[in-house]
Order: sequence, then C-alpha cells, then structure tokens
Amino acid sequence: MTRKNTICLWFEGDALDAATFYANTFPDSAVVAVHKAPGDYPSGKQGDVLTVEFTVMGIPCLGLNGGPAFKHCEAFSFQVATDDQAETDRYWQAIVGNAGQESVCGWCKDKWGISWQITPRALTAAITHPDPAAAKRAFEAMMNMVKIDIAGIEAALKG
Repeated sequence: MTRKNTICLWFEGDALDAATFYANTFPDSAVVAVHKAPGDYPSGKQGDVLTVEFTVMGIPCLGLNGGPAFKHCEAFSFQVATDDQAETDRYWQAIVGNAGQESVCGWCKDKWGISWQITPRALTAAITHPDPAAAKRAFEAMMNMVKIDIAGIEAALKG
C-alpha cells in the first residue's frame, strides 16, 4: 500500500540490514515488505533488493538501495523521546555499540550514517522550564554532554 507521505532513506545496498536493525531495536517498528528490482539499474541488478518498506516507532519509511551517490547528514535525524536513563542508555548503546558514532548533546549516528537524537523527556522539560535561569543552566549542562545524563540535567536545573 502506498502512503500519502513516507520518509525515504537512501542506502548503499544495505537497506534491509538497517530496517531489520531498527525493527529489532525500537518498539512499534517492523520490516513490512521487501521489493526486488524488476530490472537492472545503475547500482544494482534485476532481482537485487531495491526497496524495503519499514516502520520506525510507528513512522512509515522506505529504504532505497540507491548506491553510493548520496550520503546522510545531520540535517535529518530521528528524535527518540526516552522516559528514563535506562531507556536512554539502551538506545544509545544499541546505536553506538553497533558500529555507530557518538556526537554531542544526545546525538549519535548509526552505522548507516542516519542521525539519532536520544532525548530524555526530562531534558526537554528542563530546557523549556518556565524559569529562564533554570532552563539556561540545564541547557548549558546539556551542551557539555555527549549522551544525556538525566541526573546531571536535573542537578543543573535545581542549581
């Protein structure tokens, strides 16, 4: 079934591997369908996996095995709201520990180059706190973090 709006992610030939990883890592995620190329194309042959329909936390996606022409960048990311430090740590480790890369302020990249923001709800609440001074302290604490440490955010919020 073709949806009105689907996120299309370009891969070098490993869209099925990525979709399977996401389905095994995040709730409400699944590989929905795998479609093979009906003919040869610039980065593949007839019968190769051309597209993979999948969901990531309920978001419909299409993985396109388009080849090496385009690379992912931080201009697109999945933002995952986490409820506690254990969930934050679990998703962070799943991505970074599977040949991914750490960045800053809760950002990381998976091994396919897709950017992820692993964002505790406590961080979002802290940096939007009605007390501007408290929000600034929490924001400044976040700016010095790689993976978000909720206890550190809460300590900064309190002053």
